[in-house]
Amino acid sequence: MSLDIKKCQNCGEVVHVYKTPFVTVDIIIEMENNKIVLINRANPPKGWALPGGYVDYGESLESAAIREAKEETSLDIRLIRQFHTYSDPKRDPRQHNISTVFIAKGDGVAEADSDAKDIGLFGEEDLPDRIVFDHPKILDDYFKNRY
Repeated sequence: MSLDIKKCQNCGEVVHVYKTPFVTVDIIIEMENNKIVLINRANPPKGWALPGGYVDYGESLESAAIREAKEETSLDIRLIRQFHTYSDPKRDPRQHNISTVFIAKGDGVAEADSDAKDIGLFGEEDLPDRIVFDHPKILDDYFKNRY
């Protein structure tokens, strides 16, 4: 755990500020014909990514995955299983984010929503060129059945 020492602006007393990683989820949404859903991000870093996002305080990982999938893809999903947790401090250029990845089945028509400017269905052989974060590694692990 990282610890910063600062002085209180009001009383001048030394306070300890603990820094911990942010908790996120990503979802590999399986659709028909062995295709998975990727979103083209509207916000930086721009590029293709798995649907996902931050877990809200008081929210379970599973609830966050279902909510984020709906917000970004308009799909109702059924979680199949937890795939793997990725924790490399450099996996996200913005800050240290730890992501638990879920595999889910999607139901409905995938439509870009929320933070997504576009959406697509892809197989292992036709993944887009610009995939952000550590999502190329996650997808490689998934397609090679590493976990």
